[in-house]
Amino acid sequence: MTTPQRILGFDFGTKRIGVASAQAVTGTATPLPTIPSRDGIPDWDRMDALLAEWAPEALVVGLPLNMDDTESELSHLARKFGRRLHARYRLPVFMCDERLSSHSARGLLMEVQERRRGKLPNLDSTAAVLIAEAWLAEPTTLKP
Repeated sequence: MTTPQRILGFDFGTKRIGVASAQAVTGTATPLPTIPSRDGIPDWDRMDALLAEWAPEALVVGLPLNMDDTESELSHLARKFGRRLHARYRLPVFMCDERLSSHSARGLLMEVQERRRGKLPNLDSTAAVLIAEAWLAEPTTLKP
């Protein structure tokens, strides 16, 4: 598999979806504004605009697995979100194990807050950054 050069990473949630734009060249991602969702269904107008603006080659969705590798109800909803993305945009969609991404994002934001004053990036989009960067570091072919 050739690693896509531009991806969008998503931290799926039933009320909001964290988003990050990432590049394979640098292996880094940047947080973007969250996409509101209602019962796990995103604001498709905002999602359409996001994909038109960033023109990703692939999409990566965080898969919230339990610590014992089993799937939860949220895992099933994240996979469903991934299938919806694929059906709507006809781009490759990959799932990435996101265990502890929100926990790691919270710790990262606390460090940033100590170093600077002002508005901090959103927790959900910071988690999406960690998901996108983890996938770029070890691209998997796990499909939704």
